[in-house]
Amino acid sequence: MVRIGIIGIGFMGMIHYYGIQRGSGAEVVAICTRDEKKLNGDWTSIQGNFGPRGGMEDLSNIRKYDDIDQFLEDEEIDLVDICLPTHLHKSVSLASLNAGKHTIVEKPISIDIDDANEIVDTAKKVGKEFMVAHVLPFFAEYAYAKKIVESGEYGNLLGGHFKRIISKPGASRDIASLAKSGGPGIDLHIHDTHFIQLLCGVPDAVFSQGRLAGGEYVDFLTTQYIYNDKELTVSCSSGGISQRGRAFSHGFEIFLEKATLLFDFSTLAGEPSTAVPLTLITEDGTVEEVDLGDVDPVDAFTAEIQYAVDAINNNEEPKALSGNGARDALLLCYKEAESVKTGKIVPIH
Repeated sequence: MVRIGIIGIGFMGMIHYYGIQRGSGAEVVAICTRDEKKLNGDWTSIQGNFGPRGGMEDLSNIRKYDDIDQFLEDEEIDLVDICLPTHLHKSVSLASLNAGKHTIVEKPISIDIDDANEIVDTAKKVGKEFMVAHVLPFFAEYAYAKKIVESGEYGNLLGGHFKRIISKPGASRDIASLAKSGGPGIDLHIHDTHFIQLLCGVPDAVFSQGRLAGGEYVDFLTTQYIYNDKELTVSCSSGGISQRGRAFSHGFEIFLEKATLLFDFSTLAGEPSTAVPLTLITEDGTVEEVDLGDVDPVDAFTAEIQYAVDAINNNEEPKALSGNGARDALLLCYKEAESVKTGKIVPIH
């Protein structure tokens, strides 16, 4: 049984808490938050853009801390689950690892690439698992695509195009807020750079065109990922460029030797709209909508946490959540930003 302690009880911390309860082989034994009401089980103020609203929780069997250092001294915690704002990821991840805890932190691993390298190196040094909660590979449509590509059932991967578009950010953003989040070019786009390197490997170079905010941070871009030793054509469009009536959109076209996978989802006028449900087109001309069953967005977080727990229980490498993969995803974001600024093809290494 993996004993988990959660730091940060906001929307994501709550979703992780529910996800752990739905899974197996783990239990939440401790939480840490500075909010006294939340320590007392009153989570009614928590509301996200999907899933349930927080309620009253019975935390009588859970140890409660309002201080991170005291929390990390708890010898009954095996895995620390960090659900804090991005600018705190480095310091708390390092503290957790140096306290001898397996650690999972919400994405992105960090904003600064040197900080990301330091965290990955520290995990290797102390011999503990360090994972980053990139949830996209666990959403039903993306999990299916990953499974199909890895199985080889429809031949080799030839290429694909991915997208992740949100409405235009407000004009009042300042450099300080962009520095904390990395802007859409990191905070949003990193979902797809992570999935692309997981599916296709880290490219040799990137060529990107797009728009910058504050002269430094990417608001929107389209990138061609260049693979020198593979016959792959992979691209992605990502960022904040849509009008407010379509607040969010994501999807993909994935091309295999013997099949094509399509998916396109948006939020239109505040309502979910699936323009193209997950669809498999095979070489004989068959067009089939893939039956994913009843899909609940929270299920992706349950699967993500279960994957992390299973990796620890079975002493397996958590490739889909690895710190190295998260660091490489962040590196790609920075190389793409460099390409936007210079107008040149930028090598990755």
